Amino acid sequence: MTSTDPEFTQLISEAREWASLDPDPSTAAALAELTELAVSGIPAARQQLADSFSGTLQFGTAGLRAALGPGPNRMNRVVVRRAAAGFADFLLDTLATAAPGTRPRAVVGYDARHNSDIFAEESAAIFTAAGIETFLMPSALPTPLLAYAVKALDCDGGVMVTASHNPPQDNGYKVYLGGRAVEESGRGAQIVAPLDARIAARISAVGSVDSIELATGGWTVLPESIATDYEAAVAALADAKNFKARELKIVLTPMHGVGGETAVSVLNAAGFKDVTVVAEQAAPDPEFPTVSFPNPEEPGALDLALETAARTGADLVLANDPDADRVAVAALDPGSGDPGTGAWRMLRGDEVGALLGAHIAARLAARGTDPAGGVFANSIVSSRLLSRIAAAAGYAHEETLTGFKWISRVPGLVYGYEEALGYCVAPELVRDKDGISAAVLIAELAATAKEAGKTIFDTLDELYLIHGLHASDQLSIRVADLGLLDAMMNRLRVNPPESFGGSAVDSFTDLAEGSEKLPPTDGLLYLTRDQSRVIIRPSGTEPKLKCYLEVIIPLESAAEVPEARLAARSALDRVLADVREALGL
Repeated sequence: MTSTDPEFTQLISEAREWASLDPDPSTAAALAELTELAVSGIPAARQQLADSFSGTLQFGTAGLRAALGPGPNRMNRVVVRRAAAGFADFLLDTLATAAPGTRPRAVVGYDARHNSDIFAEESAAIFTAAGIETFLMPSALPTPLLAYAVKALDCDGGVMVTASHNPPQDNGYKVYLGGRAVEESGRGAQIVAPLDARIAARISAVGSVDSIELATGGWTVLPESIATDYEAAVAALADAKNFKARELKIVLTPMHGVGGETAVSVLNAAGFKDVTVVAEQAAPDPEFPTVSFPNPEEPGALDLALETAARTGADLVLANDPDADRVAVAALDPGSGDPGTGAWRMLRGDEVGALLGAHIAARLAARGTDPAGGVFANSIVSSRLLSRIAAAAGYAHEETLTGFKWISRVPGLVYGYEEALGYCVAPELVRDKDGISAAVLIAELAATAKEAGKTIFDTLDELYLIHGLHASDQLSIRVADLGLLDAMMNRLRVNPPESFGGSAVDSFTDLAEGSEKLPPTDGLLYLTRDQSRVIIRPSGTEPKLKCYLEVIIPLESAAEVPEARLAARSALDRVLADVREALGL
């Protein structure tokens, strides 16, 4: 490509125009420097510039999420201002029909990532200028607190500026609806299709950034009581009858995120006084210096927490992701490692999901709650164990598409979870996954087990004895070319596997066709005669093909559990080998 190339000339023109209108001096200067390097013939600069202007960052059901930087394909003040203006137009138009003559209400929250506070304040200024009654969270706080505020303040819309557990260079813009802007089951939840397309159309219709009006004041900065109200409500979830059972040593890591102070306050108020925070990861830090990737699921992410737990003799490790809407759990598994020594092990999301489901069902039964009308729910790629737990307790059960925006919308929801460490234990407070309220109930069930002389792994085994040992695993295949995902899915559709792990495929469902219970989604579901299940789907957020495997081993006695674990692992390995073969790997 040369400087006389029309495409390159157009790119340089667009970049210079963007820089001239950019309200952020830092990104404007960075773009100007990058442009000059590209003009001087530096290949890396040309590539970076081309990628920054390769298109407009698309608004979807997850809102916006991308690397920070200049240009329409990055997260920056121009892109955020346009998103805020488009969302404001959507709220105004929606309420003009749903509640004529009323003024929309919106609340904006933010985490401690780079530029989160700036993006949030400018969103509040744009909402206010558009005529929306606007509330701004008082400081960098967890995502569940923003979701709580949408409901508690009866707001029609909410925005959380966060990139959750993405790398340090990213940020994002997550949108909620509530109040009069959406039907009852979606109030306080993240958006779903076709709402995303309607908001995206409004964003696309916004004029140039210099035409967007920002108020100089007029929004309300919420008092700190919004956080204390949430903390009190969540702490009250814990059973107040037996504080003796709270004698549990907990190690907590907020993973350099914004959940630490809130989580400690809630756990203490719920009666868990012995909480040690991992010192190196306690303070919010947008660089996440002690982890290669700030996600509790990533290898090595819990190393410091596990070291702290071993040093302090803890019973339980709780790890929130940086915006605290997820929680990971680790404990000393007496069945792991060399005989008699045990080892710390992080529980799979499905294991925690089952434990919480059984714990919530038992709590409700102890209170004499009628299960009629109550629903337990999980995503289709999560374990089938929850459906058996729900049925045994008299509750209905529903499977949804992947993503909490679907789980949280289930009418009559009592409890919902997804295998990616997301749990909704109090939908009346937070209609979204909440790693802090889930942490309280996880601590409670661990304390209950300890008081009875057991571990949470013993509690799991008791569930397996009743419902069968459910064991799961995953295979993720990252690709450089997104076209490879379509090729692999087409390969499976043209040549469907006849068996997995030596068991014949009994039923096959192409999820793209949809059903009465599930909207269409790109995915394939296989059930074998021995009840093994395989689901294969492209990731909705990353260039990955994701495969979810589950096998069920029936049990007749507790003595069979160790052998059943080995059988389950062997069965999963056989299924995994067949999945690889079917994909041509």
